[in-house]
Amino acid sequence: MSHKVVVIGGGAAGYFSAIQCAQANKNAEVILLEKSTKVLQKVKVSGGGRCNVTHACFDLKQLSLSYPRGEKQLKSAFARFSPKDTIEWFESRKVKLKTEKDGRMFPVSDESQTIIDCLEKEIKKSKVQVELGKGVKKITSNFHGGFDLILDSGEKMFCNRIVVATGGSPKEEGLHWLKELGHRIETPVPSLFTFNIPNEDLLALQGIAIPSVRVRILDSKLESCGPILITHWGLSGPSILKISSLGARVLAERDYLFNVQISWLENKKEDAVRQELFNLKAANPAKQVSNLFPFTLPKRLNSYLLQKAGVDEFANWGDVSKDQLNQIINCLLYDTYQVKGKTTFKEEFVTCGGINLDDIDFKGMESKRMKGLHFAGEVLDIDGITGGFNFQAAWTTGFIAGKAAANAL
Repeated sequence: MSHKVVVIGGGAAGYFSAIQCAQANKNAEVILLEKSTKVLQKVKVSGGGRCNVTHACFDLKQLSLSYPRGEKQLKSAFARFSPKDTIEWFESRKVKLKTEKDGRMFPVSDESQTIIDCLEKEIKKSKVQVELGKGVKKITSNFHGGFDLILDSGEKMFCNRIVVATGGSPKEEGLHWLKELGHRIETPVPSLFTFNIPNEDLLALQGIAIPSVRVRILDSKLESCGPILITHWGLSGPSILKISSLGARVLAERDYLFNVQISWLENKKEDAVRQELFNLKAANPAKQVSNLFPFTLPKRLNSYLLQKAGVDEFANWGDVSKDQLNQIINCLLYDTYQVKGKTTFKEEFVTCGGINLDDIDFKGMESKRMKGLHFAGEVLDIDGITGGFNFQAAWTTGFIAGKAAANAL
């Protein structure tokens, strides 16, 4: 009797599901098909080439809140394969992970190749057959049970079970072959991107990072907190990437033209800041403004904000008017810029959109539209904020899909 499982896609979710499938059923013949000539490309470039494997968030309810799409479904999925399981899985294969201050986890080697080597070793050990340059054009049900895959080359391949782990598609047409099977597709739009602010004077401060700001998209409920980085094209850093993920659909609908407001003091309230500045002015009228600025911001940013507020940084505090104090408060707490366009964050292209989650039974990541067809990773309408969450979703869904495909043979 045939026991063949085909995994489509050579990324993190595809590799992990193929390994799990082969290890869960020793009689299964597991074949992994990858359209391109390279595998694990996102693993390679993630985290600046260090590979942000997962995030040290062990409260599963809290963890699921890091997914603007997929939160509800992942809560139960994480109970079966969590960040703790990810850490144990890699460490039991001699790949030790470390946690950075912000909770991101990397291999202690700081090399994504360590993760790639581990997955490659495991896939060979599991006797998974990896075939490169083989894209799938169509899936059809076989009259006698199972499936026939029609490859781009025209070749036909039979299998009993399928795991689709093809990753995010930048365009809906890329998912048409899955729509043909009856699945509903949520239109893909980019997630995790940086903001372009052309023609803004702030760009002169490129390279400055502020550890803790609050970012808001005006005329929306979107906001996030965290570090921000000023670049030569605009705004980047975790706070920007997080809000780009939370607002992926809203910002796409606005064609990436909107106003972003920054509080450089994160959670400080206006009344408290006003009181602080009034007290400072009253107690130090002869002190120079630039020499006695009460907030721990980079000096160049202080100078820029004072200039924007119309205050001479070389003036004494006693010469600063009440109106000027209000302008300083405005620049510190409600600094607004016009965003015109976006830039993909490094090479880490992440999409919001994909297979509608109501079409999936998360117990086995199996399609409700076609029995025997499983899904894993970003081909689903699941995406997380930056920080290792997208890889954790890949490991979790890959683990469940691979096991379920193996156990159903």
